[in-house]
Amino acid sequence: MSYEFFISRRYLSAKRKQVFVSVITFISILGIFLGVAALIIVLAVMNGFEEDLRTKILGIRSHIEITSATNNPLSDYQAIREKIKSVKGVVASTPFIYSQAMIRNENGVSGVVLRGLDTQSAFDVINMGKMKEGSIEYLNKMPQELSSNYSFGDKSPEGIVIGREMAKNMGIFLHDTITIISPVGVTTPMGMVPRMKKFVVVGIFESGFYEYDSTLAYLSLESCQDFLQMGDAVTGIDIKVDDIFKADAISRDIQKKLGFSYWVQNWMQMNRNLFSALKLEKRVMFIILSLIVLVAAFNIISALIMIVMEKNKDIAILKSMGATSTGIMKIFIYQGLIVGVIGTFLGTATGIGISLNLNKMSVWLEKMFHFKFLPGDVYYLSELPSKVNYADVVIIVIGTLLICFLSTIYPSLRAAKTDPAEALRYE
Repeated sequence: MSYEFFISRRYLSAKRKQVFVSVITFISILGIFLGVAALIIVLAVMNGFEEDLRTKILGIRSHIEITSATNNPLSDYQAIREKIKSVKGVVASTPFIYSQAMIRNENGVSGVVLRGLDTQSAFDVINMGKMKEGSIEYLNKMPQELSSNYSFGDKSPEGIVIGREMAKNMGIFLHDTITIISPVGVTTPMGMVPRMKKFVVVGIFESGFYEYDSTLAYLSLESCQDFLQMGDAVTGIDIKVDDIFKADAISRDIQKKLGFSYWVQNWMQMNRNLFSALKLEKRVMFIILSLIVLVAAFNIISALIMIVMEKNKDIAILKSMGATSTGIMKIFIYQGLIVGVIGTFLGTATGIGISLNLNKMSVWLEKMFHFKFLPGDVYYLSELPSKVNYADVVIIVIGTLLICFLSTIYPSLRAAKTDPAEALRYE
């Protein structure tokens, strides 16, 4: 062990007349500990929030969407699907229909987003989440024992799958009958009237995304085409790719292949504002929480300056015994780095530990205090997500230790410039 490190470690041990300096040193360690832990936890939450949000959005929505540039329905969608099969990176495709409508039952009326899907190919592209009740397969054909319970004139009943929040808000249960009202009117001798049709609720899903669970309803592609009088046309084509972060390049390849009579959008374009806001918020939080570490660094500077002033005679004696200015500098640099390393290590261990168990801790706190951290009707997500990005942790650790090192330079330079003759003149 070098004498510089030995002396710097001894200076950290409090004596009676050094109590105030030791308190400042403890506050410095505590400040670094809190700053590092807070940075790791907050960035882990924001990483988890971004990933969970992206996963849920890309579950219901596809990676790439193809629609007509003129907003007209696509009648040649099968030919388009064949064309894009050869594009590198495309994994699967499925046609879809998108429309807005009204849903009505005996408890009231609400707006709904209708999505017509081809159950044969849709689940190669999208993920609805969990089916809480019923079965998605009943959209195509309801079992005889279920369809025999309903009488819709000469037509067999058709199924619909709705979100859990919509079912809860409107008091809809599995196998209830509901009426869908289309915004597209039907011409009759009495004039234009809204198109209405009854459906049977054959399934209730939960995506974990309140906005989807409260507004989205699924019909089979054929039922939706019939209800909206679209013939054999669809609104567009959903595409799944092998790497979501290459969706931008793949969408450009698809656009070149199809030409500009079609509009090709990827998930980054469709959700650009949301994810840009998340990135900006993450950067701002990093800057704000870094101020805690900077405050702790100023505490290190003040503590070291006070130790230099108090140990002025010790420094003079060391110099008179042959200690170099570089050696004196090392004593106080080591002292500041010891404080920084202890605070950084404790903060990193605590931050990673809390981040990895944050969801369990939030559930435990919710049960204990009977409140919800993230109410689903207010926030996009209903659970507190967390994902530790170890690259962020490395940046935080290196940045903190660098700040601690820089904070030792002025006090150590001041100590190194001590003149032994001047310091010992009146001794």
